[in-house]
Amino acid sequence: MPIAPVNEHIRYESDQRCPPAVSIGVGLQGVLLIVAPLVVNVAVVFRAAGASERYLSWAVFAALVVAGVTTALQASRIGRVGAGHVIITGPGPIFIGVCITALAEGGPAMMASLVVVSALVQFALAAWLPMLRRIVTPVVSGTATMLIASSVVSIALDLLDDVPEGVPAAAAPSIAAVTLVVATALALRGSGAWRLWSPLIGIVAGCAVAALFGAYDFRPVVEAPWVGIPSAEWQGLDLTPGVEFWALLPLFMIVTLMLAINSISDGIVVQAASRRKPQATDFRVVQGALNANGVGVLLSGIAGTVPMMGYTAGSTSLISLTGVAARSVGVCIGAVFVGLALLPKFVTLLLVIPGPVAGVYFIILMGLLFVAGMRTVLQEGLDLRNATITGLAFWLGVGAQNQAIFADYLRGTWSTLFSSGLTVGAIVAILLTAFVELTRPRRQRLDVEFNVEAQPKIDAFLVALASRLRWNSASRQRLRAAGEETLLSLLEPTDGEDAPRAERRLIVVGRPAAGVVELEFLAVLEDENLEDRIAYLNEQVGGLDGTDVSVRLLRHYATSVRHRKYHGLDIVMVRVEGSR
Repeated sequence: MPIAPVNEHIRYESDQRCPPAVSIGVGLQGVLLIVAPLVVNVAVVFRAAGASERYLSWAVFAALVVAGVTTALQASRIGRVGAGHVIITGPGPIFIGVCITALAEGGPAMMASLVVVSALVQFALAAWLPMLRRIVTPVVSGTATMLIASSVVSIALDLLDDVPEGVPAAAAPSIAAVTLVVATALALRGSGAWRLWSPLIGIVAGCAVAALFGAYDFRPVVEAPWVGIPSAEWQGLDLTPGVEFWALLPLFMIVTLMLAINSISDGIVVQAASRRKPQATDFRVVQGALNANGVGVLLSGIAGTVPMMGYTAGSTSLISLTGVAARSVGVCIGAVFVGLALLPKFVTLLLVIPGPVAGVYFIILMGLLFVAGMRTVLQEGLDLRNATITGLAFWLGVGAQNQAIFADYLRGTWSTLFSSGLTVGAIVAILLTAFVELTRPRRQRLDVEFNVEAQPKIDAFLVALASRLRWNSASRQRLRAAGEETLLSLLEPTDGEDAPRAERRLIVVGRPAAGVVELEFLAVLEDENLEDRIAYLNEQVGGLDGTDVSVRLLRHYATSVRHRKYHGLDIVMVRVEGSR
């Protein structure tokens, strides 16, 4: 396993104290980077659904407050809530389509109820994260992400000619063209800060052209007060859900699942970006990010606004640009968001962004989201199986979105549910993945006490497994040795570890495949991560001590070793190749 280079660019890691002036300065940069897209996301949802301007003002105010609270919570890590890293949050683009549908079908109260239920699903997913890893695969999540982008892009296209009456005919194409050219030119050819700020600079350039054409209405900005809270038009929760609620609930649950996958990505990517010395991913941090985002979604539903999600690209770009990953930056960003919510004039300045500018921004955003979905699918390799699942699920979803699949047979509630390409595509991808998992060679399972006396039972279990596969003697010995060294590595105590292990259980699962066996060791372990120990053995100087021998031997016998730490559960996955 190669050793990744040390990132000397990081000046302050997440757990290091950072001077207050530096934290505030970096926090302000993060706010300027995110605040315009944050407001635009909310404006697109409520205007597309025909909501009043008064409710839109309330929704933006609530979104800023909830985004501030969630961002600060992500940085704080209170118990099992929060990642302890800088994860800037805001209204999620993946919720745009479903929120518009919910607003159109049942109004803000029904949308708020659906969002609250989605938050409960988010908490459940954080708790069940270890169990979902084989069904909610990168293929499933990547396909769903591509479907989200393809279903929302039509809304962006409708905004391209949304200009006030009486402006010249050339206004809409000119505004859109300038916004697109400036943003994409900086993204493609710019470097450093220029590329980072390309979306915001494109929005400013488009607004400037709109002002020249008279398509930028400054009157609401002038009339807005400097400080205040918008009049609340919150309608509460719909406590008597009707048919429309139950029809849209599966759609919201699927999007929430995609949000959870995005939060998993947040936790993984931000951990890597925030450290000087690369380490294995701590999935307890991932679960903390999921729980914090669940709190944000819950607060969004209670307040009647668009649900929150992490803006990974903005967070990692800010860390990369400044070299500051301290938690205090996240707290400062959250505080500034809440402060901006109390400045109606500033918020109104962003709300009156012309339609063509917002449309181009969303086309770029959905394009990046689509490519992100493709990249996720390719994580596991695009073999025939994954290609079949992706292609079938995606095109069935597109067909359903365009009402080209049995539209005459799907009416009423079924029409609302299955006219969504995301629902159809995600269900197809999950069912196909579950079919593949269920039809794999039967797995073998062993449940023993977590102590050294379990070694003979594990050895007998692996001998029987190798015999069923008809492996030769050398392959059989390699499998037995890998199992023994994995157990010994897990049993090695950390400094000061004297607690008895007799009450802990160890579950060993063997998954045979073509020429390989995947072993999973599930137990409750100490804080140290085996992947870190394997990756940095070469950095040690001097002779070996007893705690290093098993890890070195394990690296020798196994093709790969992965260690995933969750709250209350550790999973070590060992892959051993063999032949007959």
